[in-house]
Amino acid sequence: MSRARELALEAWTAGEVPVGAVVVKDGVIVGEGWNRPISTSDPSAHAEMVAMRAAAQSLRNYRLLDTTLYVTLEPCAMCAGAMVHARVKRLVYAATDPRAGAAGSVFNIVQHSALNHRLEITAGVMAEECGSMLREFFASRR
Repeated sequence: MSRARELALEAWTAGEVPVGAVVVKDGVIVGEGWNRPISTSDPSAHAEMVAMRAAAQSLRNYRLLDTTLYVTLEPCAMCAGAMVHARVKRLVYAATDPRAGAAGSVFNIVQHSALNHRLEITAGVMAEECGSMLREFFASRR
């Protein structure tokens, strides 16, 4: 999660919402990313999506089997759906997203019984550090 937080700072520096993500397999980071929708004009360029794309390229497989995705903010529905389709094994996130969270706060896509894959979830890892970064970012924008 520390590396994901560092990546979130990269996003902030670039003028993006400070969210960072890493994908880990067998204790090694195989993909990482930070929010880039503004700079890339790509609404799907959330930190999780960027990290999963990098991991898929690194592993040469669109299935991210036996991986853990660490992210500084609870994933949205788009990212959660992509994690299910990629067969990510475990999701670890820091701050909850009470407006758009799709790993338990608003929806629980990553563990929905109608879907053919469910992720293990660990929530709240470095929640204060990552949550305060987001609050500070949005306060600076107002």
